[in-house]
Amino acid sequence: MSVKTNAMRILERQKIDYQVLTYSTVDGKIDGIAVANKINRPIETVYKTLVTHHLQDLYVFIIPVEEELDLKKAARVSGTKKLEMLPMKELQKWTGYIRGGCSPIGMKKLFPTYIDESAETLPLIVISAGKIGYQVEIQPQMLAKVVRAQFADIIRAD
Repeated sequence: MSVKTNAMRILERQKIDYQVLTYSTVDGKIDGIAVANKINRPIETVYKTLVTHHLQDLYVFIIPVEEELDLKKAARVSGTKKLEMLPMKELQKWTGYIRGGCSPIGMKKLFPTYIDESAETLPLIVISAGKIGYQVEIQPQMLAKVVRAQFADIIRAD
């Protein structure tokens, strides 16, 4: 494999096992559901990384691609009054990543990070490797270790 993302280098440096999964981006579809189909993984194992803010403080949330972040639950677990999604135009400035290639691993700074509790019981989950077209499959506990995340109930209930 010729591409090595910052996220992959960090995982290797910390001796954490992962598998790289790649997908074609020629059709322009980079949403989580399309990615799950392209990499041939069950949709419930593919997670997206969302970045929120309260004033100048950023918080990272990792949730299943089919779900929505519950901002009230997210604010509660992060100990803030209110959270808002970080505007897309500010994502790269704060994280170093762009939409569709935002990995919780290797952001410019280690922000408080929360993984939805649904990941805790799965043997492996898939997250962005930090570049569109690249994903990493990793044990949720190892992901939590590398980004110092907590597992929490953060998705919107139906």
